[in-house]
Order: sequence, then structure tokens, then C-alpha cells
Amino acid sequence: MRRLANCLKALKVDKSGNAMLIVALGVPSLVGGAGFAIDTAQWYMWKRELQHSVDQAAYAGAWALAHDRNSTTYLTRAQQEYAANLKVTTDFASSARVVKANYAGGTNNSVLVTASASQSLPFSSFIMGRATSVSVSAQASFASGFEYTACLVSTATTGTGTTIGGNATVRAQCGLAALSCDPDVPAIEIDGSANVETSIIAACGGIEANNYDDEEAEEHVAENIGEGVLEDIYAELDPPTDDRPRTANCTGSGRYKQMTLEPGTYSTISIHCTTVLKKGIYVVDGGTLDLTGNYDVNGQGVMFVLRNGAQLKLGGSGNGNKLNLTPPTEADLVGLVGPEQAKKLEGILVFEERDNEPAQPGHIFNGNSHSLVEGLIYLPSGELTINGTANVTSQCLQITAKRLRINGNATIETLCPTDQTTVVGSGVPKVRLVA
Repeated sequence: MRRLANCLKALKVDKSGNAMLIVALGVPSLVGGAGFAIDTAQWYMWKRELQHSVDQAAYAGAWALAHDRNSTTYLTRAQQEYAANLKVTTDFASSARVVKANYAGGTNNSVLVTASASQSLPFSSFIMGRATSVSVSAQASFASGFEYTACLVSTATTGTGTTIGGNATVRAQCGLAALSCDPDVPAIEIDGSANVETSIIAACGGIEANNYDDEEAEEHVAENIGEGVLEDIYAELDPPTDDRPRTANCTGSGRYKQMTLEPGTYSTISIHCTTVLKKGIYVVDGGTLDLTGNYDVNGQGVMFVLRNGAQLKLGGSGNGNKLNLTPPTEADLVGLVGPEQAKKLEGILVFEERDNEPAQPGHIFNGNSHSLVEGLIYLPSGELTINGTANVTSQCLQITAKRLRINGNATIETLCPTDQTTVVGSGVPKVRLVA
């Protein structure tokens, strides 16, 4: 017994085996920690790859819808991008679920993509008794691209381009636009008791619209758009010509007094009797195109070209005259100009050369004319003033002038449909990842 007691006493104070015991006890924790670290690294890699894949899928789907909100290809584009970005998880990742979703109060204005990956890993599967899964999602909002269209356009890049004042009435659902970016004055100014009905007012610079500022109307005002968005789409187009010399003279007398004009170049065209213009191109060189006389004027398929300071006067000096003018079609111009130019010139009624610069007060559209004027009046170097009691109604009248002034009791109404209206600029689609 004494010997056994001595052995136990010696064992009690002997520490030579402690390290082995500690190691033995710590090995399971060490192995478990290493296994958990390896599995965690795997999970992180899966999640990172999956997240990048659904991000790219959401972007791709949103871009497809931004270009065409009714597109059905957004599903295909999203799935393609998702699959293209998978590498490590290709064999065990789920297919991407792609749906339209509401965002920030909008309806179906974003693309939501979700996906997951599941696989058994040695350590975690042994501990949990099941495969490990990770899930990810991404959401991208989109705003469609758009076009600015306008049938009343001012092309001046400085100063106020369009002014509507007095008791003028403008009904142009096809839109107003001004290219002026001047920071010191508004590009478009609507004041006084003017009445304006339009779908949109767009300007590179500011817009001052005293009678167009109710809450609903503000949704249709696009100001301070900035340089490079709005443009004069006819800026590179050259006017045609017809150099055959002509003169304009009435024949007959009394109520039989009349004039029939042939296409060609005139120093002046001034109406002093009932006038018919034959189809073609009429160049006014340095004088005046004056269609304000108190006589009926009828011209179908005609284009007037102003050069060397020529001035335009449209309207009527009395209540009795009727002004009926329509521009040439592409077919009308074939043979007069080349096929490609004929297509571009179609629909232009008045084309002013860019260095024409008429003397003050510039071009005028006024009087009590009961006018039916169709097509584009393009005056890139002059100011057009519509004033007095001008009464202009048409199915599709468009005016593009360096500066446009609508004053007095003038009434101008154009019913030009959007798809036939001048495109003056476009906005790019917008896509961003929101979740």
C-alpha cells in the first residue's frame, strides 16, 4: 500500500504528459475550424459569383425594356447574361428567375432577378446533415428613351428664341421647342394673356411660362435640357433651285383679273389678283414673297426658296381672301432634284437659305387671312412674326425659324400628328441597379 501511495504521489507531480493531452483534446476543434473555414470560403465564392451574375442579368433585362417597354426579349437577355457569368457554380446553380417589378411608386419599371446554388460540402454536410445553399437577388430600374418632337421650333442658340404674348392663341399638341441655351434670358417666353395648348414645351435653356404653370402642365415642361440634345435636323440640308427667269404679272381686268405662275426664279412675287401656282420650285431672289393681297391664292405641291435677303409675307390684308398652299411630295420632286434629296425635301413649303438674313422686321404672317397652309416653313436665318388677327389653321403646319414671335390676337392651330412632326432631339434610356 505504501508503494502504491508513493506511485500516485509521484504521478501527481509529474507534468511530462500535459502537452500531449492538450493536443489530443484540441485536435477536434482544430480540424473542425479548418473545415469550417474551407467551407465558408466556398460559400463566399459561390455567393460572389452568383451575385455578379444576377446583377448583370438585371442590367441586361432592364436595358432591353428601356429600349422597348413592351419587349419580350428581356427574359432571354437576362438569362443569357446570367449564364455567361457563371463558372464555378455552373453545374449546381439554379436557373435565374426574372420578373418585372414595381419600383419607387412606378409600375413594372424594374427587373428583379433571383437565383440560388446548392451543393454538399464535406464538413458542413457532416455537421448539418444536408447540402449548403446560398441565395441572391438583384433589381435594376429602367426609364425608357424618348424623342422630343415639336412643330414650332426656334433655332437661335442665344437670346429668347420663342415669344408668345398678348392675347395670342396657340394650339399645337405636336409641341414647342427652342435651341437657345442662353443662361441670362428664357429660351421660351409665354406671357400676357396668351393661351397655349401643347403636349410638351422643351428648351435647351430656361422657360418662362406665366400661363402654363399649373401642376399638370409642369409635367410637360422640359427646360434646361442642356447643349447637344436639341438640334436643327435640317441644318445640313441645302435648298433646291430653279434658275429659269420669271416675272409675275396679272392679266385680264375686273373680276376676270388673274395670274398663273410657273416655277422658276422671281425677283418678287406679289399678289394683286386671283393667283394659281403650278407645281414646282419658286425661287424669290432678293425681293419679297408677298401673299397678303386680298385675293385667293392656290398652290398645290409648291416650294418657295428665299435667297439674298428675300422677305416672306403671308396672310391677308382683308377678310375675303383664301390662302391654300401645300408642299411637294417626294414624287413631285423627282426629276427636279436627285432621288435622295427629293426624299429629304418632301413636305417643305418655304425654305430660306442660311445666309438670307432679311431686313427688319423680318418675315411676317398676319392679317385676317382664312388660311389653309400645310407643310414646313423653314426660316433658319430670319425671325418670323405672327401677329394682328392672323387666323391660321392646318392639318399639319410646322414652323422652324431662327426666332418665332406670336403676338396680338393671332391664332395658330396645327393638328400635326406626332409621327409626322419634326424630331428635334432625343433622350437616352436610363438604367441603374437599385437592389
